Order: sequence, then C-alpha cells, then structure tokens
Amino acid sequence: MEYQGVTIMGISLSYNRLWKLLIDRGMTKQDLRKMTGLSSASIAKLGKGQNVNTDVLIRICTALDCDLHDIVETVRLEADSSKKNEFIK
Repeated sequence: MEYQGVTIMGISLSYNRLWKLLIDRGMTKQDLRKMTGLSSASIAKLGKGQNVNTDVLIRICTALDCDLHDIVETVRLEADSSKKNEFIK
C-alpha cells in the first residue's frame, strides 16, 4: 500500500486515519473545513500529505472530539532506496 505523508529519517506521517474517520462519519473535507475554521490551503496540505502546524491538528481533534492518534499515524519506510515510497506494515 502506498501512503502520502511527511517523511523524515525514514519515518512518515500519514493522515489516512483522518480521511477514514471522515468517511466513517459521513463527512467531507469541506465539512471539516467549516467545523474547524481552517483555510482551504491547510486542508489541501493535509490532502497532499504535507507539513501542517500542530495547531491545525489540535483544531481537528477538538472539532472531531478525538485524539491525535485517531487522525495521524507514523509509518516506517523500508531502507531499500528502490522502494522508497513503500511502507513496512
């Protein structure tokens, strides 16, 4: 499985848990933006797996009444550079 996320020293942050949570609750990214007051740019960054401020994550957790581990996960990348976008399960 391929993840988009922020990668630092072989560890990547993935927001896939956030998207699954939204699906489970029947919500869209637009619903999340309205609930949190986040900019569309911040939502777009999350969608692309880019860095966001921790304040963004806290606002999401507050709005969705969840913890950080409910919306973000860390995933270790394999060391083989030929598989640099694959993750260890």
